[in-house]
Formats: sequence, structure tokens, C-alpha cells
Amino acid sequence: MSTYEVRRSAVIPAPAEDVFPLVNSFHEWTKWSPWETVDPGMSRRYFGNEAGVGAGYEWSGNRKAGSGTMEIVESEPSSRIHVRLQFTKPFKALNPTTFTFTPVPGGTEVNWVMTGENKGAAKLFALLMNMDKLVGSDFERGLKSLSEAVAARKS
Repeated sequence: MSTYEVRRSAVIPAPAEDVFPLVNSFHEWTKWSPWETVDPGMSRRYFGNEAGVGAGYEWSGNRKAGSGTMEIVESEPSSRIHVRLQFTKPFKALNPTTFTFTPVPGGTEVNWVMTGENKGAAKLFALLMNMDKLVGSDFERGLKSLSEAVAARKS
């Protein structure tokens, strides 16, 4: 299997206008991203715009955190965010990632989708580990934390 997709969704009990800003700015990701606590000593650098298209984030951490960059390349207010996610360690990989925000009864359905292609050493790794199993639970934790972060902002 050379390509893969990891997809998770959750209904967050708040309007999209309350959820969207926490994803549209990497400065806000420290409140909900499941990877922010993987390496307490991880270095972070923000670049470009504060939020929306052109906002960027670079990280470098321990073996679990790895290193890479993210940049928001598309941002439709309260609707959709597309992130160019590029890992440099432990494997070089480009993983387009999309968040969509859809009003539903009881709040906003947030869909988080990451796609990728296994190449080189990552292709060998994929034979042993399913990306959905490896990352899916992180997405689930992240969506739960996103819901908690939205609730915390409202109180």
C-alpha cells in the first residue's frame, strides 16, 4: 500500500465560528494538538501570518515528536482549512491535511483528514504498521481536546 488516508470526525457542541479560530492559528494548537505534550523540550517557531493562509509552524523534538513544518495554504472562514504538513524526521514525508467544519444539530462536525504516500524507508515501515492505527487515536484525542479548548474559551 503506497498511499493512505487517516480520517476522524467529531461533533463539537459549539458553532463553527467558535471552533475555527483554534485550528486556523498554529499559536492556538498548543491548547489542543495531541502532539504538543509528546516532547516537553520540543522547539517551536512560528512564521508568516498570525492565522489563515500563510501562517506557518516549524517544530523539532525528540524521536517521538520528530521534526517538520506546517503551513496553512487554504482557509475558508468557519468552513475549511488546508494545511501543507511536511515531516523531515523520522521520515521525510508530505502529508496534505484538511479540516472541515460543518454545522449540524448540536454543534459543528469537525472532519480531520490527512493523506500521504509511503516512499523509501517509510514504505517498509508501512508494511509493519498501519498509519490509521498509528495516528487515528491521536486524531481522536486531538478532536476531544479541541472540544475541551472551545468549552474553556466560552467559560
